[in-house]
Amino acid sequence: MKNVFIAGHNGMVGSAIHRILAKRQDVKVVTCSRQELNLLSQQSVNNFFKTNQLDEVYLCAAKVGGIHANNQYPAEFIYENLMMEANIIHAAHTHDVQRLLFLGSSCIYPKMAEQPITETSLLTGKLEETNEPYAIAKIAGIKLCESYNRQYGRDYRSVMPTNLYGPNDNFHPENSHVIPALIRRFHEAKLSNEKTVKAWGTGKPMREFLHVDDMAQASVYVLELESEIYNLHTEPMTSHVNVGSGVDCTIRELVETVAEVIGYQGEIVWDTSKPDGTPRKLMDVSKLEKLGWKAKITLKEGLSETYQWFLSNTETIRK
Repeated sequence: MKNVFIAGHNGMVGSAIHRILAKRQDVKVVTCSRQELNLLSQQSVNNFFKTNQLDEVYLCAAKVGGIHANNQYPAEFIYENLMMEANIIHAAHTHDVQRLLFLGSSCIYPKMAEQPITETSLLTGKLEETNEPYAIAKIAGIKLCESYNRQYGRDYRSVMPTNLYGPNDNFHPENSHVIPALIRRFHEAKLSNEKTVKAWGTGKPMREFLHVDDMAQASVYVLELESEIYNLHTEPMTSHVNVGSGVDCTIRELVETVAEVIGYQGEIVWDTSKPDGTPRKLMDVSKLEKLGWKAKITLKEGLSETYQWFLSNTETIRK
């Protein structure tokens, strides 16, 4: 029986990993709420690791949000993410936890990175300005893992997910990402019988999306790989692994699919005066496939499942 700590177990990814590990007979899942453990406090985190004899850590805790939130609260995004990851990774090392998985984000890569984006694109160009503080914190997390591996022989791994969606997402009208925002917008338009729904831009940019249950499966798979297999396909200075579906779609296709899943019958009006953003953002997942894992949930299947979860949890979701 191994003791596995999931930092951020109430979040979207953390809760999905918890659902997987809770079914296992060989795992005792260790969790703590924000009220019980302040991840921004080095002393509190250190005491927690000292009290609990942990074997593995999933570092899912993070301050996250969409473009609006990143623009409004840059100081909180860089400070809180830096503090959480530094406290947890250092405490893991101090208390002899040999295996840890750090969850990053695809925004670590340069804004104009060559498509599809490979792991070696890291630190080769300028970041997207709107979420630079968050991205820098996530890059620091990768480098923390690499540094403890290099200096102390730890086995701390990092996974970089593409755009995630699914149960326990944030459906706030201003601070959410594109899929939960669309689900809420079309759901409310359907209920109020609105004849039109406005979408930004031309709909031409392409984006990749991954259901959180796939992300959770990939996370557990990557952390539990034998070191020899993992190290065979990763280099010491690019030890992180992209996690995605390997398939993208246009924003227009995404919007139309969400409308179809929700059953909205009105017209979608494209406001072409609004910016499109980066033309394409697709992750190269060849390294992950060489390690033996591929995504299984299709976009339409995942959107349908997410909408059903939204309907079943309208009283408790973050909205």
